[in-house]
Amino acid sequence: MTTQTISTSPIPGQKPGTSGLRKKTAVFRTPGYLENYVQAIIEGVGGVAGRTVVVGGDGRFFNDTAIGVILRMLAAAGAAKAIVGRGGLLSTPAASNLIRKRRAFGGFVLSASHNPGGEDGDFGLKFNIANGGPAPEPITDAIYAATTTIASYAIVSEPAPPIDVLGTFDLAGMAVEIVDPVADYLEMMKDLVDFDRIRALFASGFTLRFDAMSAITGPYATAILEGELGAPAGTVVNGVPLPDFGHHHPDPNPVHAKELFDIMFGPDAPDMGAASDGDGDRNIVLGRGISVAPSDSLAVLAANLHLAKGYTAGLKGIARSMPTSRAADRVAEKLGIGFYETPTGWKFFGNLLDAARVTICGEESAGTGSDHVREKDGLWAVLIWLDVIATRRLSIAAIMADHWATYGRDYYSRHDYEAIASDVADRLFADLRGSLATLPGKSFAGLEVTSADDFAYTDPTDGSVSTKQGVRVGFSNGSRAIFRLSGTGTEGATLRLYVEIFEPDPARHDLDPQAVLAEVLAAADAIAGIRERTGRTAPDVIT
Repeated sequence: MTTQTISTSPIPGQKPGTSGLRKKTAVFRTPGYLENYVQAIIEGVGGVAGRTVVVGGDGRFFNDTAIGVILRMLAAAGAAKAIVGRGGLLSTPAASNLIRKRRAFGGFVLSASHNPGGEDGDFGLKFNIANGGPAPEPITDAIYAATTTIASYAIVSEPAPPIDVLGTFDLAGMAVEIVDPVADYLEMMKDLVDFDRIRALFASGFTLRFDAMSAITGPYATAILEGELGAPAGTVVNGVPLPDFGHHHPDPNPVHAKELFDIMFGPDAPDMGAASDGDGDRNIVLGRGISVAPSDSLAVLAANLHLAKGYTAGLKGIARSMPTSRAADRVAEKLGIGFYETPTGWKFFGNLLDAARVTICGEESAGTGSDHVREKDGLWAVLIWLDVIATRRLSIAAIMADHWATYGRDYYSRHDYEAIASDVADRLFADLRGSLATLPGKSFAGLEVTSADDFAYTDPTDGSVSTKQGVRVGFSNGSRAIFRLSGTGTEGATLRLYVEIFEPDPARHDLDPQAVLAEVLAAADAIAGIRERTGRTAPDVIT
């Protein structure tokens, strides 16, 4: 084995966010950029000598090339084994499961999630730790620190073995095991949902359209829905992962999954529609003429999870991210179980799951998961919905109506203003934070502010504190508005505005959410000056 030590120097901007480092693919392809960051990860996690590491990604452009580099660098660092999904493919929840099942030290997950792919698209890389979840802040801080002091990286000269053939190969003394990316995930799902019950549902004529958006979930959905559960061929559409996602933007929202929404709100719609995103951790669920908001999906699944095969013992607790609607809070209260409000980012759920404080978690950004892995899991959520439908024998619209009649409805919406100039977004937020102490008692667009703060979180399991996690403003009618800057984009800044109001009256549960929330939206804009400061007359995406 020949190990090369390549001199290098720090590259600015390699600071990982809540989901690792995301940049334009062209940036990652810059000579030394990927190598610097991989070396920083190896150093930031304390080295990988003698360790087993999982490697895989969502199949976007540059995925296979990057995996080759990572394998050669792992071998140079003395790793004992790398477990790689065939073709370099592993959905994010499947990678989490594989790390946990094989008791690996951790894993390199290559994905920019729902961001567009292709040569001109985005690329991402993150490290998941031994529990299968994203690296917590102390580790990402150590990784970033290593990027600022790096002077060299090590890589073996031997080429990486082919990753499209199952088997175990040697790379400079490191074993490289190429595995079926679907098999272990499929085995896990059989323990969590009742395949026989769902198979009977499809046999009864139930129809589903699952849009894999030419992304990683395609092979998983095809193998499970069509191969195992008997859904007709063609149930899964856009099921082959493509490097550019077929020119799709693999985000399951009304804008980027418009075809699915049009079908589900059109004539002759199937009983259920669903989609997942680029790396398979997000989901959207629709019924005939109804779209289930992600916040509502979390609440409904929490209220019904005991019906699914793997959860008959009931729930330990429920956790949601702070911007997610309070619908799940009402379920936790009714069930008499623990409830936790965390910052955005799945790593915050990991501690609660490891401590057995919660069973199900969710974020408003179409992410739902449980204690089976330490990531959100899009296909799992769809399968749980199918198990609930198969058990209750109700349509999705009927399940939603029953849920709202029982718990009330939280009208909720998220407005995204994308690619805002970073300096404009930073000034907007600085001024917003500076005004918090003076907001209570003032009225905006007819609504009086009763509370205003910058959300801070103290982790109940380890006492760690996270500050500046989003600005919350409460109004006298019980509504609230939340402002956050998102770290998932690769250009400029994305301002997210979340608004919600609770409606207990079943007679008012079929209204247009945007109309119901119009007053709150107007107040939020008046408080932050979004239109005036950004020049935007409307958000880019409304969910």
